[in-house]
Amino acid sequence: MFGTILGIPAHPLLIHAAVVFIPLLIVGAIVYAAWPPFHPRIGWAVTALAIIAPIAALFAKLSGENLRDQLIAKKLTSPEILSKIAQHNSYGNSTWWWTLALGILTLVLVAYVWQRKSAPGAGVRIGATVLMLVVGGIVGYYVFRTGDTGAHMVWQGI
Repeated sequence: MFGTILGIPAHPLLIHAAVVFIPLLIVGAIVYAAWPPFHPRIGWAVTALAIIAPIAALFAKLSGENLRDQLIAKKLTSPEILSKIAQHNSYGNSTWWWTLALGILTLVLVAYVWQRKSAPGAGVRIGATVLMLVVGGIVGYYVFRTGDTGAHMVWQGI
């Protein structure tokens, strides 16, 4: 399933969804946590992103692992390339887990707001905002590092 799409390796195609949806989730989660007046306007979008972004990260991760296995099977790798792929894979794994965490935290916050049917108090809002900033920052870091290591491999002809 994650090998090829129309004869092209799936990984370079699927990563684009992660590159779009994960940063949107980061921004949406922070805005939702920090500005209660936006709750009615973006609650549905943040909920969708909290589900779609982790799935996109998972698909990118699984397709990358499939691509790595194809390269190894075709003996198109050297120890140096395998080391770079392993580093990229490590960042990709972290991206997936941290994106999942941000998605779950976002869904919990949306459910909390929806259940209360009103904006949370200042303490909850500040706590949620700090949490979203911290986890969102970690996710952003791993998205950047994953993309950077992958792009370097591609543009260096690996």
